[in-house]
Amino acid sequence: QVHLVESGGGSVQPGGSLRLSCVASTPSLYIYDIGWFRQAPGKEREGVACSDIHRNIVFADSVKGRFTISRDNNRGMVYLEMTDLEPGDTGTYYCALAGRMIPTRCVTADFGSWGQGIQVTVSS
Repeated sequence: QVHLVESGGGSVQPGGSLRLSCVASTPSLYIYDIGWFRQAPGKEREGVACSDIHRNIVFADSVKGRFTISRDNNRGMVYLEMTDLEPGDTGTYYCALAGRMIPTRCVTADFGSWGQGIQVTVSS
């Protein structure tokens, strides 16, 4: 089981930006598919952005054109760049790794290693 730790969350006004980072306790990040998920109060955890090892990327429709997922395999880091944030983006964000995700979807069932989550609040 790979240990994941997120950072970079916080409070921001609508239209603002945040960059979430996730450090993975493995020297072999390159063999894993990566994902970011979020959970709002009273709602199920949902996929935000997922990328397999071949850089096939799936975004939730609500974040397309605003969010970017990336990785630095040498540093064991996963990133989520979030721009033009909206109140609907508020929630706890989780970094996750998968041994093999289905490249056309971004769902929790495909991911086995999870971070503890970090809060993002978008409010005026």
